[in-house]
Amino acid sequence: MLRFLVRRVIGAAITLLIISAITFMLFYAVPRDPARIACGKVCTPETLNLIRHNMGISDPMPVQYWHWLSAIFMGRDYSGFGHCNAPCLGYSFVNRESVLGTILDRFPTTVSLAVGSSVVFLVFGIGAGMFAAVRQGKAADKIASSASLVASSMQIYFVGPVALYLLVYTTHVLDQPTYTPFTDNPAAWANGLIVPWLVLALIWTANYTRMTRSQLVETLSEDYVRTARAKGMSRRNVFFRFAWRGAMGPIVTIFGIDMGVLLGGAMITEKTFSLQGLGMLAVKSVITNDLPMLLGVMIITAAFVVFANIIVDAVYAMIDPRIRLA
Repeated sequence: MLRFLVRRVIGAAITLLIISAITFMLFYAVPRDPARIACGKVCTPETLNLIRHNMGISDPMPVQYWHWLSAIFMGRDYSGFGHCNAPCLGYSFVNRESVLGTILDRFPTTVSLAVGSSVVFLVFGIGAGMFAAVRQGKAADKIASSASLVASSMQIYFVGPVALYLLVYTTHVLDQPTYTPFTDNPAAWANGLIVPWLVLALIWTANYTRMTRSQLVETLSEDYVRTARAKGMSRRNVFFRFAWRGAMGPIVTIFGIDMGVLLGGAMITEKTFSLQGLGMLAVKSVITNDLPMLLGVMIITAAFVVFANIIVDAVYAMIDPRIRLA
């Protein structure tokens, strides 16, 4: 297991290096004047010249990338803007803040949204999928499958405003979505995120219901499961000891990828409920042409997805004894 983790971490570092190089080239080599884009919509000639100097536009592209990459480990000075301490993902010339500092400021909101919604859709999605698999072919199975199909076809930008209208503006059952730090007030933190959790979980619950049902139905038909039943083992023990573990591998794999994506920012959800997370930061960076910020968010998002895959592979081996990691 240790050798596997070491190899995967090294592979993840190489993958992120390749992703960062390609993304950097797309952002800074393709535009005719990347400094003008990074300067934002309100840009004076003095600021533009200063940004060109800080970005090293006159240097070859590999040199520019090396300066950006070395800043992650050694930091970097930006004339007229200040010093960016390591690890430095760049400097936003639009809001005059370090990219990493801004990302860390928005990260708790995204984590709260991702973790809270994942708990909801895992509990209800897997639970409904298990129930449908046990009742395969019966009315309960058909109802659960049909409901999941309808829910999975819905979109957050439609469900979100409807939920706000019904739960917040009309009935006042729940409060207006807002983010309160968990350490400040846990009750206010949960209360302010209930509506986004429910809306985001509605779509994902449907996907996990269908996935869990299909995996369990397939696993229940395996020879080793039928052999266990033939030896007299109770249906409950067979379900949780054999079928459950056999079906959870693919589900864990998909969840790891989904969690990495959620931690990178649920853009539509954050935009719908005006939550200032990484997704909202990415949207604003596109609107304001903040290339350093957008590059930083993309690298952080890629890192979450890559390392989530490492964790998933390790958990997969623990769940399924047929998998051996050298």
